[in-house]
Amino acid sequence: MDTRFHGVGVAIVTPFNNDLSIDFDGFGRVVQHISDGGVNYIVLQGTTGESPTVTKTEKKQLLQYLKEHNSKNLPIVYGVGGNVTPDVVATIKDTDFEGVDAILSVCPYYNKPGKKGVIEHFTRIADASPVPVILYNIPPRTGINMSPETICTLAEHPNIIGVKEASCVIEQCMEIARDKPDDFLLISGDDVQAVPIISIGGVGVMSVIANAFPTRFTGMVNAALQGDFRFAQKELGHFLRIDPLLYEEGNPVGVKKILEILGFISSNVRLPLYPGSDDLGERMKVVLQQDNLVELVA
Repeated sequence: MDTRFHGVGVAIVTPFNNDLSIDFDGFGRVVQHISDGGVNYIVLQGTTGESPTVTKTEKKQLLQYLKEHNSKNLPIVYGVGGNVTPDVVATIKDTDFEGVDAILSVCPYYNKPGKKGVIEHFTRIADASPVPVILYNIPPRTGINMSPETICTLAEHPNIIGVKEASCVIEQCMEIARDKPDDFLLISGDDVQAVPIISIGGVGVMSVIANAFPTRFTGMVNAALQGDFRFAQKELGHFLRIDPLLYEEGNPVGVKKILEILGFISSNVRLPLYPGSDDLGERMKVVLQQDNLVELVA
């Protein structure tokens, strides 16, 4: 089993300046923050990175910047997905994968393909990719749910090594854990489900909230991986009230608002997303203080 992707992978945000150009200095601050916080790997240009509104040129710039500022040499998972299979394959062929350890590829959206189409889509991606492929199942965004049967069929491909499972259906995760090959990675795609999914055979989480609280969140996940579920359960309780606020006005609107409160970046997002409201920010400050997530919030 590939242990590079055990533990916490951060689905890193893409900070923007007030003119909505990429704030590379802010990006660097977040990279250093999560690296110092002990996370295990970085996921670039996933949903939380606002991949739909980041151009191909900007994606390449972000990837190059991350390679040059990856001070702890953490594994990099790069988001390469879409709903036009030949375009995804062409993007793979046009990408410099030096320093990239795997790709994360989302289930094709909008088209709503059936099982055979999904399997062929990912087979062509896996055949084309020079690095391992991690599937990304997130039904609320794609309109379809990859069944455990489909995921486990794809798991037989030698270049498909895992799934980021964000269906939020624990029974589905249990079926995958039961039927998958031993070396196939079951990774939680939901922060508050990370501990439960680890308890049934998962290896960690691709996290949103670890952008803001990498040390504490990683400590919780590591405790679960080491079998200390009593500690992990108590730590998870500290994140339960803040987690819904991350998504109340859209992702990554919420986590960017927290990062702004903490002084790392602005909360700017690109349309059709809209920056988090003042009301959301004030409620976040209250929860952060009450749940002991930060000692002082200005």
